[in-house]
Amino acid sequence: MQSDVIILGGGLVGLTLALALDAHGLSSIVVDPADPASVLAPGFDGRASAIASASWNMLQAIGLGDRLDGKGCPISTIRVSDGLKPGALDFQPAGDAEPLGIMFENRLLRQTLHAAAANAKHVTLLMPARPVETVRGLHDVTVRLADGREACAPLLIAAEGRNSPTRAAAGINVARWSYEHTAIIAAVEHEKPHDNVAYEIFYPTGPFAILPMLPGNRSALVWSVAKEDAAGYLKLGPRAFTAELEKQMGGFLGHLTLLAPLSSYPLGFHHAGRITDQRLALVGDAAHGIHPIAGQGLNLGLRDAAALTEVLVEGARLGLDPGDAQLLKRYERWRSLDTFLVAASTDGLARLFGIKGEAASAVRRFGLSAVQRVAPLKSFFVAEARGEYGDKPKLLSGLTV
Repeated sequence: MQSDVIILGGGLVGLTLALALDAHGLSSIVVDPADPASVLAPGFDGRASAIASASWNMLQAIGLGDRLDGKGCPISTIRVSDGLKPGALDFQPAGDAEPLGIMFENRLLRQTLHAAAANAKHVTLLMPARPVETVRGLHDVTVRLADGREACAPLLIAAEGRNSPTRAAAGINVARWSYEHTAIIAAVEHEKPHDNVAYEIFYPTGPFAILPMLPGNRSALVWSVAKEDAAGYLKLGPRAFTAELEKQMGGFLGHLTLLAPLSSYPLGFHHAGRITDQRLALVGDAAHGIHPIAGQGLNLGLRDAAALTEVLVEGARLGLDPGDAQLLKRYERWRSLDTFLVAASTDGLARLFGIKGEAASAVRRFGLSAVQRVAPLKSFFVAEARGEYGDKPKLLSGLTV
């Protein structure tokens, strides 16, 4: 099998990248060891993602807009507060501008991407398929699968997630640390309407995010708790757990009912020392993993996919092969600053709001009220939430390359 690129990892970022390349006539072989039956299971698992408005532009530009339109919940306001104390900061789009983002069930995103890949002219999805040997030579890359098949391409793209074996095999160093917290994921139905508002409530024990969902009065919750407390919360029955949730929320959405089994994952930070190597590029969590405090993890990966697509498409028009060192250097330069700034800012926020004490809380509330009053500063944060700052790839403006 031969293609322009081989993508190891068929998750949200890997498949979006394959479809973005397909929209520009470049071919990909996507290799993923997961069983499609489990990945595409119909049951709602409570996991959801905030797709920033710039990322939504990209999905529309590569032909996914019609498949997803009307199936996500627009975010009209992001409300940030220090606990339940006065002095919340509201981010809202100006006038009739598009929403700040759209909340989608991860299950729906996966199903949409798989359906689009199945009909894409230049995407070959091998799943389940397990790579057992990868050889990156001077002129091409060969990946041998467990069933004996081989895939060849000029470029290998690792989209395998935070524990990427390809990154490790390339000897790329990673800065990492644990926040000693666990994120508990829940989906609830509530008495009162969410009015398309996303809430980020900061407690010294960790942030508590309430993310509006469709249909009806539903929300996805991400509750960061101390690692040693997570097991106890997860063992609570539905009634006791929702009672704890209502306390964290101050009851402002009324009575809660769980809609899906609870899940959890440890919170940590990692950042690859570099995101390219000989005929290799890293995207998504293989390149960086950040605190979910601002909901930017998936959007950061989609920005990787948009930038890499632009680099490869423009390189192909110049007659360069996708693994050319000049193209990889351009991708490295383009993404390095953005990923570092986002990673540093989310890490700083997590640490700032984790400082205990009334004095620290008063300083934070003063800072929130200052941002609320200073229009240029507030506009900057709105642009950040939208993913519309910095040197944007064309796809993030809704334009093909």
